[in-house]
Amino acid sequence: MRILFVAFHNSIHTCRWINQLKGQGWDVHLFPSAGGDTHVGLEEVTVHELLYQRPAGLSTTVRIKGFCWPFPKRYLPVTRMALQYFPRMLPWAQQVNRLTHLIQVLKPDIVESKEIQHAGYLTLEAKERFKGKFPVWIVNNWGNDIHLFGQLAAHKSKIQQVLSGCDYYSCECHRDIRLARELGFKGEVLPVLPNCGGFDLERLALLRESGPTSSRRLIFVNGYQDWHGRALVALRALSLCADVIRRGGFRVALHSVNPDVKVAAELLANETGIPIVAHSYCTHDEIMRLHGQSRVHIGLAISDGIAITSLEALVMGAFPIQSCTSCADEWIVDGQTGFIVPPEDPEIVANAIRRALADDELVDSAAEINAKVAQERLAQAVITPKVIAMYERVAADKRKCAS
Repeated sequence: MRILFVAFHNSIHTCRWINQLKGQGWDVHLFPSAGGDTHVGLEEVTVHELLYQRPAGLSTTVRIKGFCWPFPKRYLPVTRMALQYFPRMLPWAQQVNRLTHLIQVLKPDIVESKEIQHAGYLTLEAKERFKGKFPVWIVNNWGNDIHLFGQLAAHKSKIQQVLSGCDYYSCECHRDIRLARELGFKGEVLPVLPNCGGFDLERLALLRESGPTSSRRLIFVNGYQDWHGRALVALRALSLCADVIRRGGFRVALHSVNPDVKVAAELLANETGIPIVAHSYCTHDEIMRLHGQSRVHIGLAISDGIAITSLEALVMGAFPIQSCTSCADEWIVDGQTGFIVPPEDPEIVANAIRRALADDELVDSAAEINAKVAQERLAQAVITPKVIAMYERVAADKRKCAS
């Protein structure tokens, strides 16, 4: 089987999904839907780039096709200029032309767009330019793809074109099946599975702090503050319950912060005396280790899909406090195994934090229940066979139609 993924090639979620397919003997290819470096965790895949520098530590099972850029890292501005001007000057270098040509040459059994606003739109344009019968096309919904963008005039019609043009739709929330149908999708819906793939629970157990969740003294916060992330609301909520945080000897860590959030976190620490560390970047293992040290994880956004960080918290025994604009209700029971809160109401979030910090029985019971959920619904041993079976069935449907 030959599969071509159109996806963020620097994403840990893309990496973890594709790595589920290793050992199958399939011919797996990856076309970047946006810029960045190839994720060093990828294995057994061919990556198709325009210009590239092979990242240190990348598996020898990963082939990169394109023009190897000879300049060292200090000449990266030159690389950016090349990537900017080559597509304008040379039609063959344009992203959509390269993808269209690649599909014509590879003749994949399956093309899968992992995410809609970049990969989906790009694949749609390639399909419109394609000569002949286009391969089977799977569209995979990520995060806000239709929950938020499907409400915006600038995107709604484009999303409808993508959903009308694809053969299969894949998503990680039952909510998003309904939304896809409302936007006109009439094809087949594939099994609802996390876009990050399954979790290696045995390995992750080594990153967890020993003892019950109630003994942990870290509050871990998703640090995104942008058009959808609301880390500043989380910081305001923490300020409203600073008394219980100080009294309990808790500290706070944020990940993936931008400069605005970093400044706000430092000011909050100065104002309240709460120890706060704001990480601009963490590796996936570092994030999982922090989840494994956390009593509470807070993730707020005005729109989201499954909210992968809330699943990571669940897997690592942290008590999730997640915004109601995600699909958290498909994984946790509000008030029992986590709290589901409005993303822009710091007082409600603060009340949830107070209860999670004060109620040892609640967080320990939640960790026990969530551990069973992880074993039954998130373990690699559960997810990977479903993923393999999904692609095999799509390929079988293709062969059946061809005959």
